[in-house]
Amino acid sequence: MPTTATTDRPDATALGRQERQVLSAVGCGLGDDEIADALAVPEDTVAELLARILVKLGLRDRAAAIVHAFDCGLVAPGCGPRARPASRTVAVRAAESAPRMGISLLGPLQVRRDGRLLRLGHLRQQAVLAVLALGAGRPLGQQELLDDVWGMEPPVANVVPVYIYRLRKALCDGDGPAVIERGPRGYQLVPGAVDVDVARLEELVTGIGKADRAGEPLETVRLCTRALDLFRGEPLAGLPGPLAELERLRLVERRIALVQRKLEWQLRLGQEAEAIAELFALSAAHPLNEPLAAMLMRALHRGGRQADALLVFERARRRLSDDLGVPPSGVLRRAHRMILRGDEAGPGPGPSAGTAAGP
Repeated sequence: MPTTATTDRPDATALGRQERQVLSAVGCGLGDDEIADALAVPEDTVAELLARILVKLGLRDRAAAIVHAFDCGLVAPGCGPRARPASRTVAVRAAESAPRMGISLLGPLQVRRDGRLLRLGHLRQQAVLAVLALGAGRPLGQQELLDDVWGMEPPVANVVPVYIYRLRKALCDGDGPAVIERGPRGYQLVPGAVDVDVARLEELVTGIGKADRAGEPLETVRLCTRALDLFRGEPLAGLPGPLAELERLRLVERRIALVQRKLEWQLRLGQEAEAIAELFALSAAHPLNEPLAAMLMRALHRGGRQADALLVFERARRRLSDDLGVPPSGVLRRAHRMILRGDEAGPGPGPSAGTAAGP
């Protein structure tokens, strides 16, 4: 996947307002169904707008559009980009006796075979495996692997085949069928040989959206909790390369958005005590996230803790001023006015598991 926008391409100013909205949403990793819900348009319209965007900007595919949205500033660091991986797990093709293998990317890279942790070699070699896992069975050519793992500083030697050979040995661990195969279009994980946690995360996010639209808050909270339990720390922690960096941003934002959605529904269900403790921890970890601070203020106000809610606003205001030199945004000011007036703390706008947490 290319990692930089080409300077001779038109920038996002060549797009209309709705096209810019779609490109921004694509850059944040939303699927067509999620974008259609957010913009209140048919899913076919989203597909048509994206096709028009690709033509106008001279981009090859959706992945290039994600990178372009980031490089032209339409999606800011910390709010994306969030390249959306395939929403399915890699299906099993091997014989029934083949060992089950799981690749975990939602933390430091781990591979387990029949429950046993495998040794994967040095970090750059691990990054090659991570790119293959994120491809979810799509063949990746040698140049694409070089772009994703080394970026603008490719290795002098032809190391990709060497790393693939070593990874095959490590994953087979001396017996069993190969997990990585090479075809006419490049390298890929053998279809069905591996379960990838990022793919399971996206399946859960799809289920969360369905439960939310069906008005099933308890099921929404349950699925959010299952999705969040997949995270073991910073996604792809320590792995080098442009793709790992982009995916790290995307997945961190995905996690924040899932937490927000779960907590929002807990507040709607009257579970303020459970939500407040988690909101305090999350706000401390992300002190510049204004929607989180506003949600915490509403929860405290609803629980009769107006003084604490006003203190959260004051701390957020000072942090925004000191770190960014900006005043609080509308979302914080509205929460502040609500508390000062003593209004009933409403549930606030409905969350979206696919959107980045930001103003």
